[in-house]
Amino acid sequence: MADNDHEPRLTSLAHGGGCGCKIAPDVLRAIIGDSPTPAGFEVLMVDAGASDDAAVYRLSDDAALIATTDFFMPIVDDPFDFGRIAATNALSDIYAMGGRPIFCLAVVGMPIGKMSTGTIARILEGGRSVALGAGAPVAGGHSIDSAEPIYGLVAMGLAHPDKILRNAGAKAGDALILGKPLGVGVFSAALKKEILTPDGYEQMIASTTLLNHPGTELSAIEGVHAATDVTGFGLLGHLSVVCNASGAGALVNEASIPSFELARKLLDEGVKTGASGRNWNAIKDMVDAPAGWSDASRDLLTDPQTSGGLLVSCAPEAVDNVLDLFRQHGHDAASVIGEVATGPARIKIA
Repeated sequence: MADNDHEPRLTSLAHGGGCGCKIAPDVLRAIIGDSPTPAGFEVLMVDAGASDDAAVYRLSDDAALIATTDFFMPIVDDPFDFGRIAATNALSDIYAMGGRPIFCLAVVGMPIGKMSTGTIARILEGGRSVALGAGAPVAGGHSIDSAEPIYGLVAMGLAHPDKILRNAGAKAGDALILGKPLGVGVFSAALKKEILTPDGYEQMIASTTLLNHPGTELSAIEGVHAATDVTGFGLLGHLSVVCNASGAGALVNEASIPSFELARKLLDEGVKTGASGRNWNAIKDMVDAPAGWSDASRDLLTDPQTSGGLLVSCAPEAVDNVLDLFRQHGHDAASVIGEVATGPARIKIA
């Protein structure tokens, strides 16, 4: 899958890959701490203190700018696919906030001398192809010579200030809908071990390069109360953020969660990422798991998703409209996976 047979595999040049590179949630909280909105900047509708998917700046009564950045080390060896995945993942935060992407900047760090300029160019080409397809061309960026290959985007988007989707706002009785199957982290671990089948690779690429387009239109559906995207902290990690932000609990029906059948098989064989364990350690105190819950089930629900699906909290009467919207955009696996419960902020798995 490499551009040049004489070059090392992209994944061999990095200690981690994709959203599995993210700093563990509990460590991140210790680093960032409290991030109050600075005085005099009330136009910042959403900032770092909110633990949301992107920052939001009110431009006018009718327009708000959504800004985010996301970058990581290779999750695959094909440079073009790596670029596409990284760009799709970065744009996801704009969609998660209900925005429409408008333009991007590239974030590039490459080990010059270990990788050919042709391989690096293919990574950037893959990213540009996705961004342009989303209507948000790459308009510039910054590059450095780094020890490990890193690529991603700064993404900008627009939305009406009254239509911003937040990870807060989930209400008791809401349905929880997940837009993509789980298991991408497992696939990445198998790929690094060189045991991922061609079919598994195709499934992985199809999922990680599927844009979360539905997010732009979600806020127009009455009854949609909250949204986020499921990435490096896994389903339970990102659901825990929604619960904490909303002051609500959640009941998750494990049998209803979409996942890749091959990923479940690999988990049963012991294939997983190191990030799944750290993700579990960060949220295990707020999860009520059933007796005899298997390690494989736990690792699936904490599996770090690179360019994962949207997680939506909506009123029961909005479910059909939300699912129809997902399927119109090719998210055929979108499913109701549980419901929001009254507080406290705990997750019960049934």
